[in-house]
Amino acid sequence: MTGVLRREPALEFVRARDIRMGERPDAEVLAYAADNGFIVMSHDVNTMPSAAYARMSSYQKMLGLLMVKQSDPVGTIIPCLIMMWSASEADEWENQVSFLPLH
Repeated sequence: MTGVLRREPALEFVRARDIRMGERPDAEVLAYAADNGFIVMSHDVNTMPSAAYARMSSYQKMLGLLMVKQSDPVGTIIPCLIMMWSASEADEWENQVSFLPLH
């Protein structure tokens, strides 16, 4: 997040742990994000996508889930996030699970 904010300070990030959601179940994190207008970005590729698909299959709103593997180079992810932010609207990611970097 720090690298993205250095290059594009207008981006808004909220960390789950900063809002006491860090240890909450994935479904609760996704619900909080939907209720507060956030797209979720997560490293939890093992469980978060399943929670997102479950939410979508029950017709609950989800503003999008961006998955980033811990092993992905930060230098690849930063420009991808900035491009997504500058070239799209948040509602374009609604009910989508996307794996970064985009290809």
